[in-house]
Order: sequence, then structure tokens, then C-alpha cells
Amino acid sequence: MQKIELKEWQKFFLMGFLFILFYFLPVEMLRFRNPFYEALALVKWYAREHVLLCLVPAFFIAGAISVFVSQASVLKYFGPKANKILAYCVASVSGTILAVCSCTVLPLFSSIYKRGAGLGPAIAFLYSGPAINVLAIIMTARILGWQLGLARAISAIVMSIVLGLLMHLLFIREEREKHASANSLITQDEEKHSLWQIVLQFVFMIAFLVFANWAEPKAGISGFWANVFQIKWLLSAFSLFGLFFVLKLWFDGDEIQAWTEATWGFAKQITCKLTIR
Repeated sequence: MQKIELKEWQKFFLMGFLFILFYFLPVEMLRFRNPFYEALALVKWYAREHVLLCLVPAFFIAGAISVFVSQASVLKYFGPKANKILAYCVASVSGTILAVCSCTVLPLFSSIYKRGAGLGPAIAFLYSGPAINVLAIIMTARILGWQLGLARAISAIVMSIVLGLLMHLLFIREEREKHASANSLITQDEEKHSLWQIVLQFVFMIAFLVFANWAEPKAGISGFWANVFQIKWLLSAFSLFGLFFVLKLWFDGDEIQAWTEATWGFAKQITCKLTIR
């Protein structure tokens, strides 16, 4: 069967059309209750709750990693020659600062893996990211008790390291071939931005991702969690303003275009790779 080749604007239009369709899907008008209805209701819920505030920011963060984080830095901490203990420990706890779900972590995993990270540390990050984020740990501890919250954090870290090591051993030959070919292509690019400029850019992006997805506390719960929820959109707007200020001040148009193209590439890869060619 011949595949249909779509232009970039056609892919974008199709993805946008499907998102709007599912976002406003009138499933409550259906006169029957069956698996078909439940499937449509789940898709509508996902489009409303996860796409704009979780997936889209994650795509931009992944695109920024692939454009602004040097490959040499990724190889230094997560590559085949990196300290294995440091690589797995950092990968297994990195998700604490990200309010990500299992789908949101996919573009982040893909970006660090493409930049040269070993499969083992990348898998450790992929597994622990949704389970180890600080919001999920706090919520688990507040509702189910600090013992279960602590157990969740420890088990997520341990299991991510175990799974990462298993994947590394299973695909060790492919990993060696990948890094052997990658090392011959690595060039020492001139750093256009200081470390703190890149860090500040990521701080604002991650802050928006965290605050925009800050969950409403249970009834009766007050304090820091409830106070932050009351001003979550103000904090999210401040994060976006800070990001735009950083981009305007230190990043040129070519860099922003490269970032946008990388973001679009991850969006296509994650959301429609199986249906759009």
C-alpha cells in the first residue's frame, strides 16, 4: 500500500484539527454507554487535561535540550565513558523537578538519548520521571502517609536503576556501535551562551510545567500546597514572561527557529509517527 506524503503544514493542520475535535467532543450527547463511549470520553479527558499543559511544554523542553545542551555535556554525564554510578544516580532522580506523566516524559527521554546518553541512564530517567516528581511524592505522602510516600520514592529510584542496567546489558552491542559511530561525528561547537543563561531558560520552562499542572488539594488541606494552587496561573504567567525575556535578551532568531523545528520534530515523532509519514 502506497503511503501518502503530507507537507509540514498539512501535518500541523491535521494534528490541530484532531486535537480540537477531541477537546470539544460531545460525548455526553451519546445515548449509550459502552466501551466505545468510554474510549471517546477518555480521549476527550486527555486532550483537555494533558495536551496543552503537559505535552506541549515537554516538547519545547525536549527541543531545547536537543538544540541548546551540547552533546559533549550529555556524553560527559550520561555517555558510555561517564561515571556509571553518577550517571544512573542523576538519571534516576532528575524527575523530582519535573511534574511529568508517563507520556510527557517521552520527548524528554528521546531528546537526551539522541544527544548521546547511554540507553541505561536514559531508561532510568524514563522510568523514574513520572514516579519520582516532587508533586506526586508529596501527594502520596499527604494522602496515604509518609511511609508510602517514602517507599514510592525509594522503589522508583531502585527499580529505574535496575531496569536501566538490564536494558544496557540486553542492548550492549547496539550501544557500542551507536557510540562508536557517534564519537566520530562529534564536533566541538563554540559555546554561544554561558551556562547560567541556559540554566535560566530551563528554569522558566520547568517552572511553567510545574505550576501550570499544580493539582488542586483535597478538601481540608491548607498551607503551602493550597496557597500555591490559588496563584498557580499567576506563577505560570510569570514563568512565561521570564522565558520570553530570556529569549529576547540572549537568543537570536536562528536559534529560536532551530528550537521550534526541533520541537515540531518531537511533536511529530511522539504523537503521529505511526499514522503520518
